[in-house]
Amino acid sequence: MKKIIYPAIMLLASTAFSPVNAQTKLFDGKTLKGWKKLAGNADYKVEDGAIVGTTVLNSGNSFLVTEKEYGNFILELDAKIESELSNSGVQTRSHFDPEGNKGKGKVYGRQFEIDPSSRKWTGGIYDEGRRDWLYPLDLNPKAKDAFKVGEYNHIKIECIGNEMKTWVNGVPASDVVDTIDSKGFIALQVHAVSEEKQANKKVYFKNINIKTTNLKATRFPKDVYVVNLTPNSITAAEKANGWKLLYDGKTNTGWRGATLKGFPDKGWEYADGTMHVLPSAGQEESGGGDIVTNDNYSAFDLSFEFKLTPGANSGVKYFVTLSEVTKGSAIGLEYQVLDDKLHPDAKLGRDGDRTLASLYDLIKANKQERFIHPIGAWNTGRVVVYPNNHVEHYLNGVKVLEYDRGSKAFRDLVAISKYKIWKNFGEAPEGHLLLQDHGNEVFFRSIKVKNLK
Repeated sequence: MKKIIYPAIMLLASTAFSPVNAQTKLFDGKTLKGWKKLAGNADYKVEDGAIVGTTVLNSGNSFLVTEKEYGNFILELDAKIESELSNSGVQTRSHFDPEGNKGKGKVYGRQFEIDPSSRKWTGGIYDEGRRDWLYPLDLNPKAKDAFKVGEYNHIKIECIGNEMKTWVNGVPASDVVDTIDSKGFIALQVHAVSEEKQANKKVYFKNINIKTTNLKATRFPKDVYVVNLTPNSITAAEKANGWKLLYDGKTNTGWRGATLKGFPDKGWEYADGTMHVLPSAGQEESGGGDIVTNDNYSAFDLSFEFKLTPGANSGVKYFVTLSEVTKGSAIGLEYQVLDDKLHPDAKLGRDGDRTLASLYDLIKANKQERFIHPIGAWNTGRVVVYPNNHVEHYLNGVKVLEYDRGSKAFRDLVAISKYKIWKNFGEAPEGHLLLQDHGNEVFFRSIKVKNLK
């Protein structure tokens, strides 16, 4: 029996403690061996078993980067930031352009954001030096309170295949699917500061460990929104969580003209990865006309990408019943799609309630210019209608307005709008989703929806 049992025990022990299954330390707790500094002038040193980065006034973003590059991995570490005035982050699969930033060098790549400010976006994903915010934590508000300022917080980052997931103190935070960058370095950021009160602030990193073999992706809760940057696709997890594509990038299946039994025979193209409104006379119904989904929706989460041409106007409407008789665009609640700078409609209405991402003619979108992608680039819109009739509009992951359908406040707004002539406007129990033809060239893609009932 001894000859049989002992080898088995030894085999199990060698497997359990095999380097294949273990994490590798990226920081030995004593030196900066295996790391190098790039870009800004912040100071990095080792204190009491932690890497400590200190902000320097008028320095650009600074990065302590690994000498090795990593592809698929699970990274875990503890991080502490001293003040709400500070900002930091952990770069993943990142790169360095020595000619960038006017010859000072530029680090670029996806970053786990450490943001202790009042918006509480720690755990969000920011594309440093390139596309800016990919996953603002407005998309997952349950994770906003996970990070604690002045304390060590446990960070977990999972990069497997095309997907990056993040956790803060065990709380799932962000989920991004992105085909850019399959490999790159890991880096610890000290953010640029421009005010005296932000200088000499410290950020701490310790217990930095990575696993690169025998990886298994962790499944997130169903209510965590996925930012999928692969056009016209949903992941297996999205599908399992109830999402479905409304446009497959090739056909017009699931759509018809708002006043037709079939799809318009003019004014729209749909075969080359975009649902494309062709330019006509620049007026409602001057081309192929609006298109609507065959199905009706009540409580739902709708996401779509859109690309405007200069001066263009369009919209995405919801709760469209098609029961109103009108010569123009079909009636419904509208997420405004507009070139605010060049189209005159932006200056009409009340207090900006006809601008991009607004609830058209009712509520202005509260948005910042830095979160709006330029004309000719893709922007992402999102409309969430909860079963209790609470509604939210998002632009590029940032919540820009919210309201309650059927409330007194809502009805008061309708009463002073162009919709006051329509009885019970916007309060139908269900309706179609609509893409508007306003006679201007506009592109849509990655249109997906999830029923919330």
